[in-house]
Amino acid sequence: MSTHPLDKALALSHSDLRAGQFTGATSPDYGNMVGPFGGTTAAVMLQAVLRHPDLLGAPVALTVNYAAAIEAGAFELQAVPVRTNRSTQHWTVQMSQTGADGKPHLTTTATAVTALRRETWGATDLAMPEVPPPAAVERLSIGPAKVAWIERYEMRPIVGTMPSRWDGSGDHSETRMWVRDAESRPLDFAALTALSDCFYPRIWLRRAKPVPIGTVSITTYFHADAALLAEVGTGYLLGRAVGQQFRNGYFDQAAQLWSEAGTLLATSNQIVYFKE
Repeated sequence: MSTHPLDKALALSHSDLRAGQFTGATSPDYGNMVGPFGGTTAAVMLQAVLRHPDLLGAPVALTVNYAAAIEAGAFELQAVPVRTNRSTQHWTVQMSQTGADGKPHLTTTATAVTALRRETWGATDLAMPEVPPPAAVERLSIGPAKVAWIERYEMRPIVGTMPSRWDGSGDHSETRMWVRDAESRPLDFAALTALSDCFYPRIWLRRAKPVPIGTVSITTYFHADAALLAEVGTGYLLGRAVGQQFRNGYFDQAAQLWSEAGTLLATSNQIVYFKE
């Protein structure tokens, strides 16, 4: 059994495998300021799909909605293939935790699409930005206090690192950085899901003000198959994230992840609540 922190966080037991019922527990290794790191939660939701015996193909899209705070401790998952076609499969996933009243309380919902990919014409209209190689970029040495998950990643910010002064002087929301697991681990779909959420909130950079935030929903699109992820192995990914609109208590941010070879692996969009 793998002892990598991510694999421990993704560990699931099944109470009824055929019915897609799993149990797991939050990991202190991926703790955030409040509850667990949202990227790991999304990865766990996908893991329930990947572990289901009726799985068809590989992930194409995953949307995770954070309905309530997740408490430290055990949780239950239910993954259901609601529609299976010849080459695509549609899923719903729910996470719940037992409350003080002894009843299950829903915390997180997700939908996913998996598919059997086939060889076709392909092109990209979103080229990887020109950046220095990872070895030429200094590694981020410190992150926010009491945020354990930051330590699980090796981050090398090129532009848009965490503000050094919270003085309201921010003028853009773009971050570009090299990133990979701090403890070496081959890239797979679950890890790519978590990495898609590894950027700190764009409003902190845009305003240089650490306002309270909470991700409401994140969608990740997968542009790679398992063979391509295997080629990446334990290499770096170039991540880019930028905010798009900040208004009335919510903002959205878009992110992209490329391999060192310049192949676009995943894109994501999320909507985030913020409080003045």
